[in-house]
Amino acid sequence: MEKMKLLSFQAETPALALKKAQERCGEDALVISTKLIQQKTLTSPALYEVIVAVENEPKQPALQPKAQPKPILNTTDTPKEDVVFSISAVAKQMNEIEKLSEAAKNISTPIKKEQRVETSELLPKHVDFEEIKTIKTEISKLVDNVKLIQNMVWDTTEVIRDGLVIPPEFAEIYKISRDSGMSEEHLFEIMKLTLEHMQPKMRENSATVRRYFNVLLRKLLPVRHEIRANSASKKIIMLVGPTGVGKTTTLAKLAARYAFKQDVKYKVGIITLDTYRIGAVEQLMQYAKMMKLSIEAVVDPAEFKTALSSLRGCDYILIDTVGSSHYDKKKINKLSNFIKAESSLSIDISLVLSANTKYEDLKEMYNNFSSELDIDTLIVTKLDETKCFGNMFSLLYDIKKPVSYFSTGQEVPEDLIVASSEFFVDCLLDGYKARHAK
Repeated sequence: MEKMKLLSFQAETPALALKKAQERCGEDALVISTKLIQQKTLTSPALYEVIVAVENEPKQPALQPKAQPKPILNTTDTPKEDVVFSISAVAKQMNEIEKLSEAAKNISTPIKKEQRVETSELLPKHVDFEEIKTIKTEISKLVDNVKLIQNMVWDTTEVIRDGLVIPPEFAEIYKISRDSGMSEEHLFEIMKLTLEHMQPKMRENSATVRRYFNVLLRKLLPVRHEIRANSASKKIIMLVGPTGVGKTTTLAKLAARYAFKQDVKYKVGIITLDTYRIGAVEQLMQYAKMMKLSIEAVVDPAEFKTALSSLRGCDYILIDTVGSSHYDKKKINKLSNFIKAESSLSIDISLVLSANTKYEDLKEMYNNFSSELDIDTLIVTKLDETKCFGNMFSLLYDIKKPVSYFSTGQEVPEDLIVASSEFFVDCLLDGYKARHAK
């Protein structure tokens, strides 16, 4: 076999570039890569480059019927039904190139005298090892391209809005973020930020893009570190939120955490305003009895002020509230009246929301509760009951309120963790189960 050569062909579309390569080199040429080297503008067309490997300088092929172009990677002309053929073609090309690579390894390995064979039996003459090294580099690019096609059939000329074009290397992370429930508006803003600030060298493969995107999302996610009570001031936390998000269970987890799970054993007291729901007081009473904590049941604002006074010796006072529809403004307003009854004390209001709620509903819940209450932070529950976290990311990114805790199950007190941007973004990109297994 003669020394292999790499030839480059350029055209306005991948199909035209491939056609040029086939006309010049024939059907036996191996397609090494296909890439966009110049974006389409208002004054000039796009420019694509196809690189092929041939065994020797191709001769002009004899006149024959025009060959149909083979499916190639990253082409805007490739319909969805041709994706399987594109992947198959790449796999065959990679197989042929890998044979050359393995042959090069064999010839460079010392051979015992009794097993010595002629070099020509292992590898054709005139092997260019630098060429082999270049081809192996191209293999990694082919693998990346196959990964992109497997994730989605990507149109490199797709314009999201305002002229923003998403490159094919961003196909995987774009699809993950979109499927996670992230709002289209936020996804556009984040993609725009990434494309504006990411170095061109870092955009060469999807793995690098994913790492960069992970770091960016973590920087955009507001998180509040746990603030501990001290001798100078007690910490009063009121949990509010819609029905069924797990406020009472979350309060029990917090009580156990402050009383038993840290290096300092804090004195914890509980107040419940949820005297309407059957069994709510009994449930909290049982938790308090097990943990030997003080608990007060309150009906009106006057009693609330008295209960706070009776628990003044506690480091933490946790307040459970009645769950209500976020459209029930009357109940939300009543919670506001409780807080106003004791204006001399600072009460940290945590809005408890479930991770398995649609972004539009989350936004509505936040707006209605925050219209009457000054929300300080969010607690996100039921992370173990969903695989889509983009909805919650969009809410936090939109309202700019920090998240303080994540509830990951029903076990008290185990299934509660202090919020971290790393944990949440990993859940968003990999899913809770994958992140929880780490």
